[in-house]
Formats: sequence, structure tokens, C-alpha cells
Amino acid sequence: MLKPRLAAIKTHLDLPTKRVSLAIGGAILAGATALAGVTGTAIASSVQHGPVQEAQHSPVEEAQSEAGSLAFGVDVSRYESDYDWSASSAQFGIIKATEGTDFRDASFARHWGELDKKGIVRGAYHYGHPSNDPIAEAEHFLSMVNSQPAKAGDLLVLDLETTDGQSVAEVNAWAKAWLSHVKAKTGVTPMFYSGWNFADTYGKGLAEYPLWVAHYSKPKGAVTPPADWKSWTIHQYTDDPVDMNVSALSPDELRDLGRRAA
Repeated sequence: MLKPRLAAIKTHLDLPTKRVSLAIGGAILAGATALAGVTGTAIASSVQHGPVQEAQHSPVEEAQSEAGSLAFGVDVSRYESDYDWSASSAQFGIIKATEGTDFRDASFARHWGELDKKGIVRGAYHYGHPSNDPIAEAEHFLSMVNSQPAKAGDLLVLDLETTDGQSVAEVNAWAKAWLSHVKAKTGVTPMFYSGWNFADTYGKGLAEYPLWVAHYSKPKGAVTPPADWKSWTIHQYTDDPVDMNVSALSPDELRDLGRRAA
């Protein structure tokens, strides 16, 4: 909305009176000889200093230039129950399994089987509610995941995006309890998913868990890690037309974060 006003100011400034123009013109002529001498000196000086050094690229620019080599993935839930994995270019897929202590995603079994057929990296996530008991929620998630055939490399994820009215300390403790319980029961270090701002506020002390972070205002792969994380594993960069992600790891490296054996 600033453009129209700026345009009006520019128009006003571009209309000086003839008297001012003549005065400026005289000053320019009077200084022309001196300027010529200075220009010659400046040119000679620049030549003596040698070639200009190559510009340094920012981390964001470097990430953008490398984005084409990042592994591409999609995550879905019951809202995309008929997603066509066979036609997808995804190299990994992550599916919603459960939420809270009683919700089970009706599309989970179908997606899980389709990803098995496609042969790409697959994972399951649980949407957490910190107002519930974290161990009860973790067990609910594991009961759903364990009801389906497993294979080496399957990823396990906690999706935490809401506080349910709990404090920062309470949400943080809840996340630690859920994650450590799943790790103890499966031997897999779960991944932690959240939006960048939420993770930065509530994710202190969770850096041992691989980070899957949503940040839609950043180009794919050009996100910096929040809180205590030193790096990110997956960047969710848009939800249009579905949730789309890139990973800093190769598909094989992602599998190394999952189950050791079926």
C-alpha cells in the first residue's frame, strides 16, 4: 500500500522549477574539470587494487542452490485418504496414525500398505495433546503402528503443535516423556515434528531427537534449526496441494533413523 504514496512523492520531486534547474546546471559546469581529475585518480586506484574478490554466498543462498538435490517427501492423513502413491515422485512418505488417547486414522492401513508396495521410506506420526498422559498416548500410538506389518527403516514421529493450555515447562516435559517412552519400547529414536516457532519455544532440550520442522515462509531447504537443534532432518515447506517436504538426508540415511528390523 506504500507504492501509490511513494509514486506521488517521486512525481513531485521530478518537477523542479526552471530557476532551480539553471542554478544546479551552473554548479555542475563549474565543477566539471575538478571531477575529471578525481575520476582519473579513482580509475587508477581501482586498477592498482587488482581484481574484485568473488562474492560470498549466505547459508540461505547455498541451501537454495542445493535444494534440487534434497530428497522429496509427502505426509498425509485421512484428509488425503485416496492419495495416489504410485503416481507420486515422493522418496519418503509419512502418515498420521493416531491422535490423543483414542483417535485412529482410518486411512493409515491403506497408506502403510501402498508405501510398502512403492518401496520408499515410510513413517508414522502421532498428534500429541499435552493435556493427556504422555505414556498413555505413546502406548496408543505404538498399538496402532504395531498392528501393521513393520520393516527395517520405518520412522516413528511425534507431531506436537498444541499446548492444550499447559505451560512451556509442562509441554516440554510432556514431549520428553512421550519421546523417551517410545524410544525405550522400540529402540528407535523418534523424530520430533512441529512448526518453527512452536519448536523454538517448547523444544528446548530435545536436540537428541531428529527435527522435522514446518516453515512455510522459507524456500525448501533454507530453514535454520530452532531451539537447541544444530541441524534439521526434514523441512515441511508447503501444504499446497498437500504437505510437501524435503530432507537433508538421503533416503538411505533416513532409513537409518528408523526401525532396525521388522
